[in-house]
Amino acid sequence: MTHATTVSAYGELIEPATVRIQRLLPGPIERVWSYLTDSDLRAQWLARGDMPMQVGGKVELVWRNDELSGRHEDRPEGVAEEQRMQCAVTRLDPPHLLAISWGERGSEVTFELEPQGSEVMLTLTHRRLPDRSSLLGVSAGWHAHLDVLQARMREVAPPSFWKAWTGLRAEYDKRLP
Repeated sequence: MTHATTVSAYGELIEPATVRIQRLLPGPIERVWSYLTDSDLRAQWLARGDMPMQVGGKVELVWRNDELSGRHEDRPEGVAEEQRMQCAVTRLDPPHLLAISWGERGSEVTFELEPQGSEVMLTLTHRRLPDRSSLLGVSAGWHAHLDVLQARMREVAPPSFWKAWTGLRAEYDKRLP
C-alpha cells in the first residue's frame, strides 16, 4: 500500500483544540512552497496577501472565497464577500516549514512539507482553536481550501468551495467530539 492511500481526506483532532489535515500534492517541494508563500498563487486556493519571509513578518490575508472555483457560487447567508485577517510569520524553514499566527485569538497554523518521491506531503496543523464552533468552521474551511489547492496543483477544475464547505461543516460536526 502506498502512503497516498493511507492519508485521510478528513482532518483529525490530535489534541482538544488542534486539528491536523494532510494532502499529497504534486512536487517538487519548491512548487508547493510557492503556493503557500506567493500571494498570487495562494489567492488561487486560500487568500491573497504579501508574506515577508522572516519571522515576525506581518501579512494581511484577504479571502474572496466566491472566486476560488472559477464559477459563480452563492455564499452562505451572513458571510461577507471579502474577509481580512492580520497574521504574522512565527516560524520559518524554507521550503519545509511555515507557521503563522491566525488572527487575534492566539491560534497558529503550521504548514509542513515533506518530499514523498515525486510528490510532497503537506501537513497542516491548526492549534489553539478557542471553541467547538471555530473547530468545525476551521476544519471544514481547511478541508475545502486544501481540496481547491490539490485541484489547482493537479491542473483540474476545483470543486465548488461554498458547497463543499457547507457539507463538510456538517460532516465534521458528526466526526469530531
